[in-house]
Parts: sequence; structure tokens; C-alpha cells
Amino acid sequence: MLVTDLLTIEGLRTTFQTRSGEVAAVDGVDLSIARGRTLGIVGESGCGKSVLSLSIMRLVPPPGRIAAGRIMFDGRNLAELSAPEMRAIRGGRIAMIFQEPMTSLNPAFTIGDQIIEAMRAHDRTASAKSLRARAIGALERVRIAAAARRFDEYPHQMSGGMRQRVMIAMALSCEPDLLIADEPTTALDVTVQAQILDLLRTLQQQTGMAIILITHDLGVVAEMADEVAVMYAGRVVERSPGPAIFDDPQHPYTLGLLGSIPKIEEDRDRLLAIEGAVPSPFDLPPGCRFHPRCVFAEPACAEADPELREITVGHRAACRLAPLEDAVG
Repeated sequence: MLVTDLLTIEGLRTTFQTRSGEVAAVDGVDLSIARGRTLGIVGESGCGKSVLSLSIMRLVPPPGRIAAGRIMFDGRNLAELSAPEMRAIRGGRIAMIFQEPMTSLNPAFTIGDQIIEAMRAHDRTASAKSLRARAIGALERVRIAAAARRFDEYPHQMSGGMRQRVMIAMALSCEPDLLIADEPTTALDVTVQAQILDLLRTLQQQTGMAIILITHDLGVVAEMADEVAVMYAGRVVERSPGPAIFDDPQHPYTLGLLGSIPKIEEDRDRLLAIEGAVPSPFDLPPGCRFHPRCVFAEPACAEADPELREITVGHRAACRLAPLEDAVG
């Protein structure tokens, strides 16, 4: 059976005009995801993950703009759609869970009113009664107890985990084909985090939707992702099936991220850390953008920016030293 991609991103470049000139927060990204699959996008803060998600949704705030590339969703280039055409897709066929449930919900309106508002934007003929029933059903679907009572409550009356479930209910209320989850477990304790991830997996199995999971937490990625893309300084530096990124990382940045994860079975005084910080888009280093922080860097790494190339079947990395076995040895 031929599996076709629901979303294909080609050469995406999203820039911001500043007093110092134009800078690229997303710079030449290529990605794809099929129906029913989960793509994890990981990297440090400032790598371009959230700007990538906003680009897909066509919600990049001014003075940002999509400067180049294509965002092909089910055969249509989202980058070329008019504002009304994009509004018909946004929230309906593509939905997003934003980073902060505490600030994404309007404190002046009840939970039910906010879910109904999302549904009304894509169904102007349904009665108020039917929308209320659908909204309560959406809350029940995300396992909120006493959903009919919660429908009339305000965000401040709910815990962080409950508000995150409301955000998921709102995102899924129109049964989207693609769900973008931007740090869906931020600020949640470990128990609630596990519940949210289990909920997303169950809903994906029930609906067949694709999920783009944006996070800095590699533990979350290990649980959820079929494929993983590692971003650094606006670019994808490694892309592979989920298990391969942990079993056989092929970019030094990925190695650094994995080395910073605490492991119960290892006895060491301190975690490994990647020295330095993500470079400013105003002052990108020559050649490989990671080479100033790379423990394997050679003089040639500063001369040319490596392309994302296939190392093994389905596993690509943008590193001139890959495969890394010789460099590590």
C-alpha cells in the first residue's frame, strides 16, 4: 500500500525584518509527515521550532514573513493561499496546541464558550444546542470528568493539566487531519505529562490524524515519535526514524542533547553539557553552524555548510564527519 505524505515542507525560509537587516529564523527546512504518523521536532530554545509551527499555520507575526519555500498540505501550497482560504484550513483541517495553556485560554470566557467559538468558525449552520453537545463531547473525549459542569467553568477554576486537556479538546473539536503540539507538556508534573501523552496517542489511533510534536524533551520524543527531526540555528541537522536517533545518532549536536539527559543507571556527579549557546541569527558562524560548539570540529568544518545527506537508509545528517563512529572512536 502506497503511503502518501499529508504535509511536505520544501526549502522553507521564514525571515524577520529588523533594524539590523533581515534575519532567518527558519532557513531552508525540508520535512514531511504522513497520515497517522508522529513527527518529533527537537532542539534548544531559539532553534526555530516554534517559528516553524507558526509558519505552517500561517501565523507568523509581523515583521515576520515566509520568504521562500513551499508548504504542501494535501496537494495545496499553504504559502500561496489567500487569508480566507487559510482560515478555512486553520483550526479545521490543521489544529494547534499552543505552548502555554495558562495564557492561551481567555480568562473572561467560560471553557465551553471558547470551544464553541472554535467550532462555530468552521460550522455556521449548526444550532447552539448541537454545538454545546459537541463541545461537551469533546471534553469527555479528553477524559474530563463531569464535562457538562466543567463546560460552564472559567480557566482559573481548573488546574494546569485540566487546562491542557481543554486546549486539546478545542484543537480536536473540528477533527483535524494534522495536529501541531508545541510543547504540550510544558509546566506539567510527570504524572500529568504521562496522561497527556497517552491521551494524544489514543486520539491519534481513533482518528488517524498526523501529529507534529515540538519539544525540547527527548524523553517525550522517545515515547511518541515515529520520526525525529533535530533543529539547530534554523535548520534540520538530523532526521531519522525514532529509535535510530537514540541508538545511532549521527550529528554531534544530537549526541550532545542525548548526553545531557540524566540516566538512573549511571553514577556521575554532573551531566554532560554542550558548551556555549545557539548562535544569534545576526552573527552566524561560517561553515557548519554548530562547529564552534562541536567537540569533533576540524578546520574544514568552518569552510562549508554541510548538506543534509543520507548516512543509512532513512537516516540523514548534516555533518561532514558522519558517520560518527570514527570521530567518536
